[in-house]
Amino acid sequence: MLGTLPDSETVLAQFNRLVNELLKGSVNRNTFRPWEIDVLLDIEMCNLRDSNKRETLRRYQKANQRHMEKGARLPLKLSEYLEAQRQRREALAAKQSSPAPAA
Repeated sequence: MLGTLPDSETVLAQFNRLVNELLKGSVNRNTFRPWEIDVLLDIEMCNLRDSNKRETLRRYQKANQRHMEKGARLPLKLSEYLEAQRQRREALAAKQSSPAPAA
């Protein structure tokens, strides 16, 4: 499948279109690329609360823009993004709760 993918700029544009459609609440097409279906199914499996869904999708979109700018061929799945965020929060909390080294 990777051999048939367009360049990362094109994939990013397609990803942004998909997320913007989700943010508007209307996906008015019936043809999707296989990776788009994977992304949509993953978003659905994450069971986002309606109150946070829009903001989470915006942050996810920005994270994917950075991810793709670094040379990735496919966007991150939302579950991957959320897991990385959780790990980052836990590492920060552990760092803040650890005692300062003795001088």
